Amino acid sequence: MPLDELRELLARRARPDLTTAIDGVRICKADHTASPQTAMSGTVLAVVAQGAKRLALGDRVHEYGAGQYLIASVDVPVTGHVIDAAPGSPTLSFGMTLEPAAIADLLLQTGPGDLPRSAGTARPGIAVSDAPDELLDAVVRLLRLLDRPRDRKALAPLIKREIHWWLITGEQGDVVRQLGLADSSLTHIRGAVRWIRENYTRPFRVEEVAQLSGMSVSAFHRNFQAVTSMTPIQFQKHMRLQAARLLLANRPSDITGVGHRVGYDNPSQFSREYRRQFGAPPSVDAVRMRGAADPAAAALP
Repeated sequence: MPLDELRELLARRARPDLTTAIDGVRICKADHTASPQTAMSGTVLAVVAQGAKRLALGDRVHEYGAGQYLIASVDVPVTGHVIDAAPGSPTLSFGMTLEPAAIADLLLQTGPGDLPRSAGTARPGIAVSDAPDELLDAVVRLLRLLDRPRDRKALAPLIKREIHWWLITGEQGDVVRQLGLADSSLTHIRGAVRWIRENYTRPFRVEEVAQLSGMSVSAFHRNFQAVTSMTPIQFQKHMRLQAARLLLANRPSDITGVGHRVGYDNPSQFSREYRRQFGAPPSVDAVRMRGAADPAAAALP
């Protein structure tokens, strides 16, 4: 069965830094459960072959285990961790960056009646489904190329394209197809998310970002929350606190300076919101972070 071979390939080819010789493909092997880690999700497909992971986006929690796949359609701040792993029985998962250009090209080559019509409203940015055998088989064939460097350059792009096809025609196809549509609600929200990520340190008005997205304020609010499970202001706060956490890992004694750098003028507010987000004051969490870094515990794949 594809899942059996997928487990074997992932276990044999996993690296400590998660990377592979195929661009955009990652392998995660985790031998132990871990405390939740915050990260940006990326725009990815993640497939679990063994064990399980849990991922939280806003107030939505997703679990995905062996034989299931997760789609992240927007690069958003998430909290995730391995929940079912032990020495001798690691959690094994595959990740691949989704490519909007490849999705758009497939949609252009598909007749208008060959695919279901996409919904007009944006869908949640994270979704989980059972992986069909066709998708698992394509992932296995892609990973086999790690043992065949001569064939990899020619065949990897073709198999990635096939994987995209199984996704746009699968249970989460509506979300994936919107990645390839220039004027979809998801595409407009992805642009807003990117703008907030690039400008998270400065105050902004929601009306300003709605205008940049080409939406009315009410439509923008509705679609933004549908995708990210957060309001734009909550999203900005998550970005600020996540950036602060990364800075504090290298500058644990400069709490006030780090808070100011990510956009907080009030040190007390920074410490209060940081503790609410990460469960410990900045000074305590910084020490904990320095001693607990573990690439395999990252949220995705």
